[in-house]
Order: sequence, then C-alpha cells, then structure tokens
Amino acid sequence: MGNSYEEEIEIDLREIFYAIKKKILVIIAVGLLCACVSCVYTKLFVSPIYTSSSTMLVLTKETTLASVADLQLGSQLTKDYSVLITSRPVLEEVIVNLGLDTDYKELRESVVVTNPDDTRILQLSVEDSDAAMAKKIVDELASVSSAYIGDKMEVVPPKIIEEGEIPTTRTSPNMKKIAVLGLLAGFLVSGGIVTVMTVMNDTIKTE
Repeated sequence: MGNSYEEEIEIDLREIFYAIKKKILVIIAVGLLCACVSCVYTKLFVSPIYTSSSTMLVLTKETTLASVADLQLGSQLTKDYSVLITSRPVLEEVIVNLGLDTDYKELRESVVVTNPDDTRILQLSVEDSDAAMAKKIVDELASVSSAYIGDKMEVVPPKIIEEGEIPTTRTSPNMKKIAVLGLLAGFLVSGGIVTVMTVMNDTIKTE
C-alpha cells in the first residue's frame, strides 16, 4: 500500500507556479492573439444586428390625460396593445407593405414591445442586420398596429410620439465582450497546456 502511494504522481504547486511564471509572456501573447482572432472572425463572418425603436402613447379618449381613472385604464390597455402589436394580421401587413422576404413568425422574433412601469407608453423595438431596414420596419409596425388597434378595439388609436431612427451603433455582437472572452480563453488554454506539460514531465530534476 505504501509503495503504491509513493508511486503516485505528486503535483508540486510551486513547480506549476514557477512554470507558469516562466511562460507568462507566452501566455499573455496567446491571450492577445486569441482576442485579436475572435474580433477579426466576428468582424468578417458574424452579421451585425441593429435596433431601432419607436414609441406610442396609449389614449382612452381624445381629451386631456389628467384623469386618474383615465391613466389607470390606459395602463391596463397597454398590456392588450402589446399582444395586438405582435399579432399575425399586423405582422403580415407589415411584411406585405415593405415586401419583406420573411414570415410573420420570424418577424415576431425580432420585435420587442415594452411598457415602462406606471406609464401608458409603449416602446416598439425591431432588430435587423440592416440599420435602415430596422427603422423602416419599426415605423411601419407602429403605423399598422396603431390603425389595427383603433379599428378592432374601437378606441382612439395609440398616438405615435417618436418614430424610429437609423441606428449608428450595432446592438450585437459586442466587440469588447468578445475581445475579453477571447483573451480569457487564450489565458486558460495556454495556462492549462503549461500546467499539463509540467505535471506530465517526469524527468529527473534533482538527486
């Protein structure tokens, strides 16, 4: 039992530490290389995604918005409107009007409708690989859904208070995040290789 125990490989943590310290420049270089490669790959082969947003105001009547009951009712209606905005008839009309080469299910996945707490504001956001097309889709979606809601629910249509803008910065992929992940991956891989080589090195080093 004692002999088998003595024959087991004993990992010297100090030896691993000094081995990594000795190769620290190589590890850093590999990390930087991985960060550069991941950024270049993302730039060349990953399509950027842009997001354009439009906002609408939920109205319950054409008078002022000072009534507390009117505000509460408007806040409740925003939940119904959120469902109607991404309904099949609305999305299909947007696709036909813009001549999009997609179906309503795929378009629905690119649409996000949010309602800030205690407000009657609806924010429509659309993601697309084309910045200009993202604006066109969100503007058309706001227009079509406003008319659809007014017609089907027989209420004052939501008022578009802010049209979309052509985004100048991509939503994803995040180049900084990718660079950091590539750097860390390079560190882990190169550090792991140095550790394995040190552990597997069974050459005689001392008397």
